Amino acid sequence: MPLLQVRDFPDDLYAEISFTARREHRTIAQQAIVLIMQGLGKTETNKERRKRVLERVMARKIPDSVKAVDVVAWIREDHNR
Repeated sequence: MPLLQVRDFPDDLYAEISFTARREHRTIAQQAIVLIMQGLGKTETNKERRKRVLERVMARKIPDSVKAVDVVAWIREDHNR
């Protein structure tokens, strides 16, 4: 992934990004990416993002070895110990 370094970044702007990142439970790097995407008009709603991620997950083929696992039986076995 490319690295972006910004020289002579204003202290007040950095403080504001840092505060917003903490409030949104993001790292400063994550918050900077979100803000840049918003500035470029490349945002998607949480619902759109969840839908995209779900579609990606559902498109994956589940190996037969995983399908054959009886998780309920494992839980019952563990519970009975």
